[in-house]
Amino acid sequence: MIATLYAGRFLEMVQDDRWEFVRRRNASAVVGIIAVTPAGELLLVEQFRIPVGARVIELPAGLVGDEQADEDLATAAARELGEETGWEPAVCTVVARGPSSAGLTSEVTTLVLATGLRQVSAGGGVAGENITVHRIPLARVPEWLAERAASGVLIDHKIYAGLWWLSRQP
Repeated sequence: MIATLYAGRFLEMVQDDRWEFVRRRNASAVVGIIAVTPAGELLLVEQFRIPVGARVIELPAGLVGDEQADEDLATAAARELGEETGWEPAVCTVVARGPSSAGLTSEVTTLVLATGLRQVSAGGGVAGENITVHRIPLARVPEWLAERAASGVLIDHKIYAGLWWLSRQP
């Protein structure tokens, strides 16, 4: 039986037998978006993340169902990609699903491949997110990430999974 140890506005800490973990209260899922512009640039976002106390480079990502309870993954991925990067996809395809941090949270992230992109705005997220959008030529991504990591920026590992999925595309 799951017992709630703490309930905040967006998260709750729960206990199931001997295991304590965190789960979201206001979303049904999380999407991470793999998106390449028509010019062959991988879209990445960078922002300061309070829990790790550092700037983090990530795939564009966001919550599913936080604005509309019955929102599907593709709709949420398109919405989040637009908000964060300013690019709109023609098609969103689920490519993988897995735990974000299986020992800490019940959160599962679904990776979505966004194709047929067109730029509709500058992006940058919603008020207060302060997201920096990066457009990195695919051939340069590993070198660019290494440079950013050497400068002290944290790199989200899901980017490497996204690159692997891109390498499998025809």
